[in-house]
Amino acid sequence: MSDRQDDLRQKIRNGFSRSKTNETAQRFSQRRLERAAKTVGDRTRAVAGALRSRKADYLSIKAELQERLLEEIGERKVLALGDDAVAGAVDDFVARVLASEELQLNEVERTRLADELKEETLGVGPLAALMVDPAVTDILVNGPDRVYIERFGKIERTSVRFRDDAHVVRVIERIAARLGRRIDTSSPMLDARLPDGSRVNATIPPISIDGPTMSIRRFGRQRLRQEDLIRLEMMSSDMAEFFECIVRARKNILIAGGTGAGKSTLLGALAESIPHEERIITIEDTAELILDQEHVVRLETRTANIEGRGAVAARDLVMNSLRMRPDRIIVGEVRSAEALDMLQALNTGHDGGMCTVHANSPRDALSRLETMVLMAGLDLPSRAVREQIVSAIDFIVHVRRFEDGVRRIETVTEMAGLEGNTPLLQDIFKFERRGGNIRRVTGEYLATGVVPRVVQDLRSRELDLRMAIFQK
Repeated sequence: MSDRQDDLRQKIRNGFSRSKTNETAQRFSQRRLERAAKTVGDRTRAVAGALRSRKADYLSIKAELQERLLEEIGERKVLALGDDAVAGAVDDFVARVLASEELQLNEVERTRLADELKEETLGVGPLAALMVDPAVTDILVNGPDRVYIERFGKIERTSVRFRDDAHVVRVIERIAARLGRRIDTSSPMLDARLPDGSRVNATIPPISIDGPTMSIRRFGRQRLRQEDLIRLEMMSSDMAEFFECIVRARKNILIAGGTGAGKSTLLGALAESIPHEERIITIEDTAELILDQEHVVRLETRTANIEGRGAVAARDLVMNSLRMRPDRIIVGEVRSAEALDMLQALNTGHDGGMCTVHANSPRDALSRLETMVLMAGLDLPSRAVREQIVSAIDFIVHVRRFEDGVRRIETVTEMAGLEGNTPLLQDIFKFERRGGNIRRVTGEYLATGVVPRVVQDLRSRELDLRMAIFQK
């Protein structure tokens, strides 16, 4: 019995010893892993720190050279020279500095430095990368470290940074000077068009309390066509067929919607159906429309100069366009008293016109038109104004940007006459929302079942329009 007990004790001791040995080995292995991880972490942090330090060195070198460059050639000289001459001066400056001074930059950084200094001197500075991104539709600068963009209908913050407020102001002044404009404390607002067609608006103190701001509305070099809008779900194929017929039949169309709802984009798509032999006059505050037709005359308003002279308002352009033998008059956006002249033109033989207006619904669009007509300063009775509107406008197309960022035509409405003092409206097509969320709105485009009164006129013009598109 004692021998068995001794054997049992010996086995227990051996097992305990093996357990201790395994535990010791595990602790040793764990310590080795921890030391290795610590070493890797230290190396990673060291590399990251070195990269940050190198980036800081590059930015400081760039900032210093930028100041020296501006001092050497002078801001006035930069503005007076052409772009090619300025680009050559920047290249010479960078080549001379890199050859004469020992800068801690590699070959890639040297090439990048020359390109960025040239862009800082000629272009939009740190915003250059955003300006070449075709997906970016709006660039919003709220301060040197708060730069936002709109991409696919959504606002997002970027990592783009200016050095300080003075850097933002310098870029704004450079943009203004290249466009022959001026912005300073006596004239602290800028609204202009860039050479690529983008629209820029900028403000500086004292009117922008927290510092300089800038917004750039970008437009594609190629406009979106009707098939693109169908693919992007802005309209249905039935709507596109209907639009083509009423545009060719020279019906007057008013496009309404909020800011950024896609009014100008839709206006360009509808103008696609205008016959190529017709003479088109476009009137805009900032030229944005891109038309396919060859016979197009583009007119653009002009603000007053420093002396308060030389302003050309949209109303002046509308009145002048009537003397230019137009077949179509397109007003990019009706904002003020030009509404009266536009309505009079549409009522006196210049049919087939199109224009846009800011409004939240078709009926709100009519109210805004009436208000803008009264801004002309004529003491017209309300009923007379409404009769002018009802007689001039045939269709109202209301567009809206939904929560998911997609722009959609919400309603296509026909002007059906005047009952008493109330304009009668009837919806032809509408977007019926089925559900969805902020990421994706679901729904479909439907016909209301109402056959528009214009159908008989379309048939008399031998325009083939399927009646099936009006069936519910």
